[in-house]
Amino acid sequence: MSAAADFATLLGAERVKTHPLERLVYSRDGGISTGPVEVVVHPGTADEVVGVVGIARRHGLPIVPRGAGTGLAGGAVPTKPAVVVALTRMNQVHEVDVASRTAWVGPGVINLDLSRETARHGLHYAPDPSSQSACTIGGNVATNAGGPHCLADGTTVVHVLAVELVTAEGEVLVLGGPAPDPIGLDLRGVVVGSEGTLGIVTRVLVRLTRDAPATRTLLLAFDDTAAAAATVSAVISAGVIPAALEMMDRPIVAAVENFVHAGF
Repeated sequence: MSAAADFATLLGAERVKTHPLERLVYSRDGGISTGPVEVVVHPGTADEVVGVVGIARRHGLPIVPRGAGTGLAGGAVPTKPAVVVALTRMNQVHEVDVASRTAWVGPGVINLDLSRETARHGLHYAPDPSSQSACTIGGNVATNAGGPHCLADGTTVVHVLAVELVTAEGEVLVLGGPAPDPIGLDLRGVVVGSEGTLGIVTRVLVRLTRDAPATRTLLLAFDDTAAAAATVSAVISAGVIPAALEMMDRPIVAAVENFVHAGF
């Protein structure tokens, strides 16, 4: 049988995409580059990912894991005909441990949805890329995503304690764990930012952050970039680390004001 037929047997025909238009959709991410897609599959469990990897190996097809496709660097774009493994069905928040401020989540969980899920506990997931309302935790792990709040809280690698992933041989591994300083090599840190080249992440143990008791937003106006940069350096040198800092020019300030009507 063809690879597509084998995938349909494993997952069901509705979770295997072979139509040219469907493959075209998955041939690019949020950037400008495109690549050839042989077939798109939508596994829903780690066991199904293992099955997908086995079928791809038998047919000699490379695999490209994909989250929401919001990246701009081409990490989810194949360079030759490949199986695109879309992980958006794996979108469950499996377990939230309020006491330890951690959560096991699927790679398809939307970044902002995780913070909404944990808000009732006074917790949130700190990394906040600009696409946080659409991007997935799995994609954040693949790219070591950042965001404005990473100035104070750090990028994704600081907030991932462990990953479960399926290797190219179909083996399921758990790298890292809930301990803050696990014994041995930090293979979890190697996986974060590896763009899916070391395996397909099927679960992530994330660190959650307590909500701040209060927040204030300030808009400071400067005549030139040098003055703005000097002020940022002075603030941080004084030992004050803001939750977020962002530089905006006049057109961006106007666009934000038109959207939120903050009175600036």
